[in-house]
Amino acid sequence: MWCVSYISYIFLLIDIYFVEMSATSEGSFMYFAFGSNLLRERLQLKNPSASFVSTGRLKDYKLNFGLWEEHVETSWHGGVATIESCQGEEVWGVIWTLSNENLPTLDKQEGVSHGEYSPLEVSVETEREAIRCRTYQMNNFHACLPSPQYKQVVCMGAEQNGLPREYLERLEAIQTNNYSGPSILDQIRAVTSSLELNEQNHINITSS
Repeated sequence: MWCVSYISYIFLLIDIYFVEMSATSEGSFMYFAFGSNLLRERLQLKNPSASFVSTGRLKDYKLNFGLWEEHVETSWHGGVATIESCQGEEVWGVIWTLSNENLPTLDKQEGVSHGEYSPLEVSVETEREAIRCRTYQMNNFHACLPSPQYKQVVCMGAEQNGLPREYLERLEAIQTNNYSGPSILDQIRAVTSSLELNEQNHINITSS
């Protein structure tokens, strides 16, 4: 009798544990960024709930730049980042946690409904543990050089979040297509300038 009660109690604790875990997973998800979404200000343009968790590396993949169709026009005016399976290689990036409310906006940013990227679940290694994350991989890859602006945002994000110096140097060595017109980088700069101005105004008000 006691054994049956004890076993029932153990199963009750297990049920409570999985309910709590489920509630957590229903509220948010982990996302591994390796391209322009390395930069917090870029990711938060459309996904304001994004919050830094950790840097990490994805083993047996390599970083590449291209398009899902040949000669397609993009808001970045050049190739964008994707990952390809490649034994022995590694891709460094940032793990963000996002509210499930931003899952549709992130999918939209990655062009999932148009077949540009497909979501992928990967295991990302951090200093403390491996974390299961959502990420995205380009469909129908066609190699294409990135614009200088896109490369700059990727490098800014890598530096902002402290990716390894050796990896940052590899990013900085990437060739570009020398595009010189407007891009999403202008939006990022405008938002950043606005935030800095608001912060300075707040400091001035509180100190006066």
